[in-house]
Amino acid sequence: MSTKEKVLEEVLTEEQVSNNNEIVLYNDEVNTFDHVIDTLMKVCRHTPEQAEQCSLIVHYNGKCTVKTGEYKDLEPQCSSLLEAGLSAEII
Repeated sequence: MSTKEKVLEEVLTEEQVSNNNEIVLYNDEVNTFDHVIDTLMKVCRHTPEQAEQCSLIVHYNGKCTVKTGEYKDLEPQCSSLLEAGLSAEII
């Protein structure tokens, strides 16, 4: 009988751990599509297409994640959305 030696190779993987938060934009009956789109392009640096898609998702679904990232980066953006009269929060 031959002896088979099993070699176990331990692979260490480093997981990238980051606490990603989201800015969620909520639907309201006050703001126009144009205002929402313009604000998303200015504050979140969305392309016109991204901003339009988010505004439609918010309109039909009631909410949409418009930005993800670290809290410290999202906080001033969320504040700007609120100052523009939009309904948003960081979750």
